[in-house]
Amino acid sequence: MIEFKRETKETKISVKLNLYGKGEAKIDSGVGFLDHMLEALTKHAHMDMEVHCIGDTHIDDHHTVEDVGIVIGQALRQAIYPVQSIERYGNATVVMDEASMSCDIDISNRPFLIFELPIDGKVGNFDVELVEEFFRALVFNASITLHLTYNRGKNRHHIIEAAFKALAVSLRRAVTPNLNAGVPSTKGVL
Repeated sequence: MIEFKRETKETKISVKLNLYGKGEAKIDSGVGFLDHMLEALTKHAHMDMEVHCIGDTHIDDHHTVEDVGIVIGQALRQAIYPVQSIERYGNATVVMDEASMSCDIDISNRPFLIFELPIDGKVGNFDVELVEEFFRALVFNASITLHLTYNRGKNRHHIIEAAFKALAVSLRRAVTPNLNAGVPSTKGVL
């Protein structure tokens, strides 16, 4: 179990993560929609994760959402690297009713994000522009390459949830043990 903590003037966060778990989640970020997405991520990645955050949500949800992404990314980085004997690449297309999202991931030690979700506005009280902030913080702190591609859909909630679930399945596939692979790179290091 990896444990990471981060405290700033805006947030106080603790994350516990078991990359090869059972999909069990204890999530309390103070942002209900984010909690829902992180529970879906945990369940479909088959990892165990606890997240607790006290943030300045009286201002807005931005600091909480971004900082939770940072800390989860740091925990993932510690759980994944140094890369040894995993598949490295993963991809998935996940549908949720009318929505379809694709995710491609490379456990590359080269952070890069392609984020193609045509969403704006709100889901309940949640500003959907924060979804990209979360994924960017996660990717750059986990040091992975991630492409999220919108295929179709109209309902913002469905599109976003399909994106989180597609990430989950892609991540699960990328970290699948491959005992014959050694370091999955022609360079010999990631």
